[in-house]
Amino acid sequence: MRLFLLLASLAAAFALAVVTTQTPPPVSADAAATAFSAQRAMIDVRRLARAPHPVGSAEHEVVQAYLFQRMAALGLRPERQTGVLSPAAVRRIEARGDSAEGLSVVNLVGVSPGRRPDLPAVLLMAHYDSVPGSPGAADDAAGVAGVLEAVRAIQARGPADRDLVVLLTDGEELNLDGARAFFSEHRLRSRIGAVVNLEARGGGGRAMMFETGPGNAQTIDLFARATGSVTGGATGNALAVFVYRLMPNGTDFTVAADRGLAGVNLAFLGRPDQYHSPRSTPEALDQGSVQHIGSQALEAADGFLRAPTLPRATANAVHADVFGLIFLRHSLGFGWVLLATAAALTAFAAWGARHATGLGWREVGRGVASGLWLVASALVVAQAVRVLAGPVGRRIDTPDAYYTLLRRLPWMEAGVGLAVLAAAFALLAGRARVGRRTLAAILIGATVTASALGGLNAILIGATAVAVLLTFWPGGQDEPTWGGWLGLIVLVLIIGAVAQAVAPEAAFVFIWSGLAAALAAATAALIGARLQRRRALIPAVVATIVAGGWMLGLGHFVFLGVGMDLPGALGVIALLIVVQARPLGPVGGRACRVLAVVGAACMVLACGVSLAARWAEPAPPLGVEGPG
Repeated sequence: MRLFLLLASLAAAFALAVVTTQTPPPVSADAAATAFSAQRAMIDVRRLARAPHPVGSAEHEVVQAYLFQRMAALGLRPERQTGVLSPAAVRRIEARGDSAEGLSVVNLVGVSPGRRPDLPAVLLMAHYDSVPGSPGAADDAAGVAGVLEAVRAIQARGPADRDLVVLLTDGEELNLDGARAFFSEHRLRSRIGAVVNLEARGGGGRAMMFETGPGNAQTIDLFARATGSVTGGATGNALAVFVYRLMPNGTDFTVAADRGLAGVNLAFLGRPDQYHSPRSTPEALDQGSVQHIGSQALEAADGFLRAPTLPRATANAVHADVFGLIFLRHSLGFGWVLLATAAALTAFAAWGARHATGLGWREVGRGVASGLWLVASALVVAQAVRVLAGPVGRRIDTPDAYYTLLRRLPWMEAGVGLAVLAAAFALLAGRARVGRRTLAAILIGATVTASALGGLNAILIGATAVAVLLTFWPGGQDEPTWGGWLGLIVLVLIIGAVAQAVAPEAAFVFIWSGLAAALAAATAALIGARLQRRRALIPAVVATIVAGGWMLGLGHFVFLGVGMDLPGALGVIALLIVVQARPLGPVGGRACRVLAVVGAACMVLACGVSLAARWAEPAPPLGVEGPG
């Protein structure tokens, strides 16, 4: 029974994640004038992305002239702002074999006047240049078209108090030169009070709000309220904002954020094979992504325009959407309240389990160790499967290698996901039943493979040592159900407390997951602490489907963002799913053997899928350059 409940719950969680990460359908061209229509926006996308249009190309000038006319038709009274190329931009142009002599960036700037020109204005921004070799339908023709369609819809809603400044930047693909020129030199720069930017790193998927200005609590609150009616819901979370802030990447919005401006940065990351690729054509672009990013941009910009006051930099806020249905947010300090609540629920569940089963702290300690084993083991097998798809880290030493790996990213995600699932199944089936020597051999073999193909990695070697030691730890016999469940919850809450202390914006991933598992455990203790009847397992089933499905969806975005370099991040996601599903693991007999076999099959399939990426997306021949 438990094996069936486990597999059925995980399948339902996966289905929930798949359904809730789909893009909304594109709205037709005959929709209300006040609504965003992807089909209307696609008219501009098709015109802008008919060919590559990097700075200095003839097509770039054609696109610039077309956009100038479109802005004039919207009554924006456009002007051209010329800016110099930075040394970094010159080097990039010369690296592709072209001359930068006489070239400059040309921003297109327009204004839709409000009733109160004395108020701070709102800036709606995207870049219109592409990289060489790519039509740039996603990056960033979709963003530019989204800006134009959003402006049209805002105007149809009637005048706002604030001016709407429209900025179509140039040279973003070189060194953000257009944005630097505007925020350093343009006369309107000092009037901007909030910014909405549209970007892309791929050709599909849901659009995520992944970057904000500093001190974003008021920005998040306004964004959540403004986008509440968006079809498909708003997408974004504080983890993405936190991680992006640590990365070396930058977009035009980063220039604005560095100057202390409030606002949001939106992008979609799916269909990574289209990023800076000849494949990025209007026909290949997911129109649902255009609909999703454009709708959020429209409502966010309109919300800023009509707000009595614009957001000020205060503290950062913890925030995340749940299945695109609701956008939860709270203060950084409230995380401690949630942790205390989860700890109280865990203590109640432990009290109930102790009275019903005689549970001791030693069993809970073994459960904590099992969680550490899962994270370490998942990191090891994830890295091994990842390197089968191609080089990692410093071995990605050419643009061709980078873009080839981006095309292979969906294969990597499937392979790494299956490998991590295999580790989870080994834990749930019982490591002693799987075979401790077998597990140790797999871990060591995975480390040798990853090191041979990807280079020596101190973190990988350390994780292998931890996993192997815990595999053979004399006190680490497979723990009983309650000990395993409560131990995992305790581990997640400990990690959550550490994260809350050092990085409270990112701690919600652990705190919310731990709270869901603690609530399920406390409810199960009330229903039947011996966990012998089906109804006592219902809380774990619900938590696995809902919290597990949410984590799977979040894990998808995490892998799109950092999976190429940090595939072991899915090991943490696995922990946060298994903490919900632990009581559904079989307790012995044939069911454990079946689950162990399923886990082995997942591992074999993981290696096959990752290797297949090399065949499905081969590297270009030597001497053939990528798009940028």
